[in-house]
Amino acid sequence: MTKEPSIAQKKIGDFAPKLVELTDDVLFGDIWERPGLSKRDRSLITVATLIALYRTNELPFHLGRALENGVTKDELIELITHLAFYAGWPSSMTAIMIAKDIFAKAE
Repeated sequence: MTKEPSIAQKKIGDFAPKLVELTDDVLFGDIWERPGLSKRDRSLITVATLIALYRTNELPFHLGRALENGVTKDELIELITHLAFYAGWPSSMTAIMIAKDIFAKAE
């Protein structure tokens, strides 16, 4: 049985194989699997960080992953609203529009 290629493998595997290896094996294979935090908590932390740093390219994937990891839409909306005062209004307004799109696709 052949393992399906990861998202990173599909997008850049032929261009940056080492970066794909690190993404798949270290980031998602090790860091995300450590027992010290739940995947749900890791998702909340990751989404908050991506919003605060205005990393809009990575945010859609991690919003979807957060939903898969048990974070609710209402919790994500509350997180984004809360961050408006700590990460900046433009970051939260952009994030909420991305979230709205991701939530619509998830229904």
